Amino acid sequence: MAVSKERKAELIKQFGKDEKDSGSASVQVALLTERIKGLTEHVKLHKHDYHTRRGLLMLVGKRRNLLGYIKRQNVETYRSLIKSLGIRDNIQ
Repeated sequence: MAVSKERKAELIKQFGKDEKDSGSASVQVALLTERIKGLTEHVKLHKHDYHTRRGLLMLVGKRRNLLGYIKRQNVETYRSLIKSLGIRDNIQ
């Protein structure tokens, strides 16, 4: 469920400005997407784990807010980010 150190470093390198850029919005969205994928698989197996479901919904909401911020700042960056992460475009 947690993102491994190696995978986290890969995502920071791919979406960040450099290896130490873990705070930019695009890196945060990429890391949240990895966590969401892991939790989604967990919730599929354990249908009655409502605490994890609530945490998953909170992560999805946080990612949605960050995506809205990225879209307001630069639409091209937003489009390339959602395409590379495989996220649907439903932010108004």
